Amino acid sequence: MGARWVAGVIRARAMAAGRAGPETARRLATSPGLPDALRALAGTPYRRGLDMEAGAAEAQRAVSDALVWQLRVLAGWQPRPGSAAVRLLASPFEIANTRDRLRSLTGTAQSEPYRLGALSTAWPRLSSATSAVEMRTVLATSLWGDPGADTPSAMVTGMRLSAAARTAANHPPAARWAAGEAALLVAREVHLSHRRLTEPALRNAASLLGTAALQASTFDDFRARLPATARWALDGTERSQDLWRAEAHWWAEVDREGLLMLRGTRFDVSSVVGAVAVLQADAWRIRAGLGCAAHGGRALEAFDELLG
Repeated sequence: MGARWVAGVIRARAMAAGRAGPETARRLATSPGLPDALRALAGTPYRRGLDMEAGAAEAQRAVSDALVWQLRVLAGWQPRPGSAAVRLLASPFEIANTRDRLRSLTGTAQSEPYRLGALSTAWPRLSSATSAVEMRTVLATSLWGDPGADTPSAMVTGMRLSAAARTAANHPPAARWAAGEAALLVAREVHLSHRRLTEPALRNAASLLGTAALQASTFDDFRARLPATARWALDGTERSQDLWRAEAHWWAEVDREGLLMLRGTRFDVSSVVGAVAVLQADAWRIRAGLGCAAHGGRALEAFDELLG
């Protein structure tokens, strides 16, 4: 046990303990309107950069920006293996930047990219690419690997499955989440949106889900063929149209297992992985609460279903 691990894990536990929490998220959801919800965030970690006159989308983006900042701080306290774990688990933000960069190349205005700092893997090179073909080349020569095509959907899906496969391979405590996330992603891409996965995406998916599930022609068959490590994410989901409920279930499990990791006494990467999971799940709940507040609480029933 090194001093750097002790400091890093103590910091991770403190940051997770300081999250807003489910009660705050529900308080946002029951607010009479968005302004009241934003005022309720003033005493939370999401106050950073929060505009009290923001609309729902801007407020939700501010929550995400605050989470990125938290993860950057957390990574900075860790020894190298811990920093690498935070970077990998924070990959959804580099994927979001890449998605928006691809859209901007078609002339569609996008928000400012997330400021990733040391959390980035290939973003500095991706941000300066001037075509989708060039962006695919950058990915192919990075840890992300070749997505198999240069369409936006292929690149984003390829990156997400690459991150899931690398998470499972490098961080066993998060392997179950990664497999569940891959099941949700393949179900959405193949059985809801009816898109074909590229060969690299199929290889990464197969490493988590097995080849039998990927050969399924229907959603029911896909779900039945999944290994137990991934099937849990689709428990109770009878139709592909209800995957939003499965995603909520996935987040609840990530949060629950992350909290369990933080209750241990070990000073190693498992506590860091748990902290990242808890912080990400908290931000997800807060964004949902803000969305509900923007509708004057009329979406409260859906919010309660999301939180189980």
